[in-house]
Amino acid sequence: MGDKAGTRVFKKSSPNCKLTVYLGKRDFVDHLDHVDPVDGVLLVDPEYLKDRKVFVTLTCAFRYGREDLDVLGLSFRKDLYISTFQAFPPLPEERKPLSRLQERLLKKLGQHAHPFNFTIPQNLPCSVTLQPGPEDTGKACGVDFEIRAFCAKSVEEKIHKRNSVRLVIRKVQYAPEKPGPQPMVETTRSFLMSDRSLHLEASLDKELYYHGEPISVNVHVTNNSTKTVKRIKISVRQYADICLFSTAQYKCPVAQVEADDQVSSSSTFCKVYTLTPTLSNNREKRGLALDGKLKHEDTNLASSTIVKDASNKEVLGILVSYRVKVKLVVSRGGDVAVELPFVLMHPKPSEQPSSRPQSTVPETDAPVDTNLIEFETNNFSQDDDFVFEDFARLRLKGMKDDKDEDDHFC
Repeated sequence: MGDKAGTRVFKKSSPNCKLTVYLGKRDFVDHLDHVDPVDGVLLVDPEYLKDRKVFVTLTCAFRYGREDLDVLGLSFRKDLYISTFQAFPPLPEERKPLSRLQERLLKKLGQHAHPFNFTIPQNLPCSVTLQPGPEDTGKACGVDFEIRAFCAKSVEEKIHKRNSVRLVIRKVQYAPEKPGPQPMVETTRSFLMSDRSLHLEASLDKELYYHGEPISVNVHVTNNSTKTVKRIKISVRQYADICLFSTAQYKCPVAQVEADDQVSSSSTFCKVYTLTPTLSNNREKRGLALDGKLKHEDTNLASSTIVKDASNKEVLGILVSYRVKVKLVVSRGGDVAVELPFVLMHPKPSEQPSSRPQSTVPETDAPVDTNLIEFETNNFSQDDDFVFEDFARLRLKGMKDDKDEDDHFC
């Protein structure tokens, strides 16, 4: 086979195969002044549609407890945002200019394809997952965005899983092009019965770090007091502000070093410590904030949240930040500590090739696994314009749709 280039398009069909949603991407970037529009195309079987309408709903929800713990009709979930778009018949007031991808998809799919558009509000949080404990089951707590397409006579009608499509997308942020100033902090501590003080100065080599990148912490101590510094503790802490009914902050160390370095009276000390916060070293910590994940894909520590207006009290969800804490353990004098805030994020990705070599397509009828993202399986379809990637799940006879799991683009 030859290698053909094409635009990568994700698609997922309802269990009864009467409804299919097409999206050009799964991650939608918050640029601070705007968020990437969610623009896709929906293909519906006209014989199945009959006199019904086609709706698409975008929901941002904060799940803060396991669904199997719901009691007395109370749900451990709060919908932060819901928007519904009527894809067919189209409403004149909802018409928006088509994107280039929508134009091409509509041309290829024909007259029974319909576009839909959503604008994600600026004040919604990014996708964040809270790490479950070993004994936890079901959907993970956190903030997620879900698109759901369905056929019904009205929006209020009960939605059946067999004739609807659900897929989770992510709202993400990438590292700013211009990082902030180099973090530096200092403090002076005086002790009882001592007329001279201890001075601590700490700094980082930069303000912005990418995931997996080592952090260099420069510690300088001038000890003019009569006390002795017995140990130096350096830790990287993740702070998660949970903004829901009220605001609570949770902190969790994600990297730490404890050194037996001593600073005696009337002496100075200078040393650079290196720490690398990674998820692989924190797998056991329940409630740790992670970047929103898709099924069967790994993730990482949650990226720092960049808020355009820090005074905006309307922001709900989970806001993540990081600080390096430097603590001196002083003999018979208590501790002396400072904190250095920094930003931990992914770099903005370069433009990825829109297709993969066609030679990677299996020529045999390989079985489709359950709830997996299917890349280039026998469901693969390609022409000169598009490379379709199916989010297919095994549709066995007798499978109960009501027990369908959360289809995070599965």
